[in-house]
This record gives sequence, structure tokens and C-alpha cells, in this order.
Amino acid sequence: MEKDTQDLLFFHEYEAFYSMAAKSGVFGEFCKKAFGEDFSQDGFSDIRQIDRILAYVPQNRQANILDIGCGNGKMLGYLQRKTGAFIHGFDYSEQAIQTAKQQYPQQSDFRRGVIGRIAYPEAAFDLIVSMDTMYFADDMAAFVGQLFRWLRPGGVFFCAYQEGDVMPKTDNVDTTKLAEAFRKNNIDFMVEDITAECYELLKRKREAADSLKKAFLQAGEEDWYRMLLMQTECALEPFEVFRGKMARYLFTAKKAAV
Repeated sequence: MEKDTQDLLFFHEYEAFYSMAAKSGVFGEFCKKAFGEDFSQDGFSDIRQIDRILAYVPQNRQANILDIGCGNGKMLGYLQRKTGAFIHGFDYSEQAIQTAKQQYPQQSDFRRGVIGRIAYPEAAFDLIVSMDTMYFADDMAAFVGQLFRWLRPGGVFFCAYQEGDVMPKTDNVDTTKLAEAFRKNNIDFMVEDITAECYELLKRKREAADSLKKAFLQAGEEDWYRMLLMQTECALEPFEVFRGKMARYLFTAKKAAV
């Protein structure tokens, strides 16, 4: 494995995470309780957010969907079951990609790759999805431009974007780094502020972790239980305090039809 890949943001943490997720029944149960579905989530995306993606999948033919930072492919597998799409995904985690290939071998293409380095043909996808992965781009504006070259005319980019975690909190949606990246590419976008939903999700995550504390400890997974508590400490604060520190947005941008 190349050293520069190992030096990428959270690389070793995610290799360990996906190794755990592949084996842990307790973590799968936690995901169902907290997020409504087990997609091996490590973050802020629940089934309400993911179901919003379905509206952008073409229904009159088999669509091609690309997931940026697809992890072990569980979210793509869900979208495929719902829509019959051909699913594509890449991730820098070898562990995650091997699991995705094993679990979803039909009508799929999973690759190990890095944002800003991997290449796809132009006009290849009807829908490109990024759930909390744009932060990994060294040059977000350049990567947004690349994504739009990958989209077919009329295709949609759907992105869940969090501030106050990896990305610092800014004043509002227009000051986010992603909004700036769209503007640099002269791309119009729409956005939904779901910060309140995020707050409720983090509360559910904490409640789900606490309800499974005994199971985590019996499985020898106390470290993961402790991590979940640490991730959700911010939900102990009143919402007014929380939204001063964190924000969550769903961005959509459509490529012009020919």
C-alpha cells in the first residue's frame, strides 16, 4: 500500500472501523436503532436523508449511480434494491471495498480510489452522491468541476455536508466551502438546512448506544461504545447552543440538459 494513501485523512481509523463493522452484530443493531437502517454509518446520515436521494433517480430506465466514498457499499445496495440502478462506488479503504464487492456483486462496480485522483468517463452517471465525503478533497472546487464532467446532461449531484465536525462552522450556508466551490464553477445549487434533524439524530445515537452498552461490553467492543458517546456529547447541549457550533445541509445541483 502506498504511503501517501496511508497518510490520508482518517485512513487508519476507517480501516479499523470497517474491519469492526464487518464482524460486529452489535454495531449493526446500533445502526438500525440510531439511523433506521444498517448502512455501517459513522456519522450523520440516517434513513430520512438517504431516502431523499430516491427522488433524483431516473425511473424510465436503469440509472447509473456513483457514491463518493462509498464505504462498504450498504447505502448503494439499498438504492439498488429500491430502484434497480447500476451502482458504482469508490473508497480509499481496501477493507470497505472488498466487503462491497462481496456483498453486491451484481450490476455494480466498486473501486479502491482517492478523491481527486480517481478517474471516470465524462457523462457516465445520472446521479452522484456524497454523504459527508467532500471534506476529503484537497481542492473542493476542482473536484466539484470534475464531478460535473462525470454527470450526464440533466444529472444530479446530491451532497450531505456537515459543519462543526471535520469542517469548521461558518456563518451560514453561503459561506460554506462547498457553496464557494459551486460558485467557482458557476453551478447553481439548492440547499436544505437539516441542522434540527441532525440534532435529533445525535440524540438517538446516544440513546441507542446506551441501550446497547451491555452488548458492546460483552462483545469486547467497549472502545466503539466509548467512541459513540464521545461523538454525541454535543447533543447533550440545548439546541440553540448546538446550532451555534454545528450545521448540516443537503445540497443538490443539476447539470444542464442539452
